[in-house]
Amino acid sequence: MATVLFASCNNKKQCICQQMGLDANAPLNTLTDKEKAAGWTLLFNGTDFTGWHGYNLTEIPSEWSVEDGTMTMVYVDGAESQDVITDKVYKNFALYLEYKMTPKANSGILFQVKEDPAYQYPYETGPELQIIDDLGWPGKLEDWQMNGSNYAMHVAEGDFNKPIGEWNSVLLIADKNKVTEYINGVKTVEYEKYTDDWLQRRNSGKWQDYPDYGKFDEGHISLQNHGTQVFFRNVKLRELE
Repeated sequence: MATVLFASCNNKKQCICQQMGLDANAPLNTLTDKEKAAGWTLLFNGTDFTGWHGYNLTEIPSEWSVEDGTMTMVYVDGAESQDVITDKVYKNFALYLEYKMTPKANSGILFQVKEDPAYQYPYETGPELQIIDDLGWPGKLEDWQMNGSNYAMHVAEGDFNKPIGEWNSVLLIADKNKVTEYINGVKTVEYEKYTDDWLQRRNSGKWQDYPDYGKFDEGHISLQNHGTQVFFRNVKLRELE
């Protein structure tokens, strides 16, 4: 069963914000005094890509742009292209952001990513919170490919999807080996790295051909460009002890 934090609250998103020290009423792409006091930092200023670069690049790929206070990618007919990653690496953290999909969109939020020319894409090392238009996708999807899933590892649970074109909130917490993901206030995925179950999943299926997947406990955060358009805003991070 999916779990909603503070189920007695009227607004799921607002409840999670309160617990983590986020201000649900903060203006877009800004931090309030309350958030600063709680230890949150702003990863996207709404104007440019300060604090980000392309994976294995020194600059931002031409396929990315800032539009109306959002980070987004230029549509390139579904071809996988360059992802962007944070300049800094993070280990134990809470990540908050909002995303909006276009029809047939495919993207993802990756973390614990190792940047190295030995790898072509961030997904070769970092777990991915899948973002995809389940209903509009033209082909068949496995359950572990559905929106909100820990891609190729854990299937998302709960009723959390919003219609295409509406904003969704994500709270991703990586605290030591435990990872918990919330979308629109609903706990969708929870797992612990290096358990027997996690190792069995990692060592079978898609990741048996990627021996360094999930190997790193500290790394960059990445937004994926899979040749479709998704918008991101309000990207904030709080490092945990």
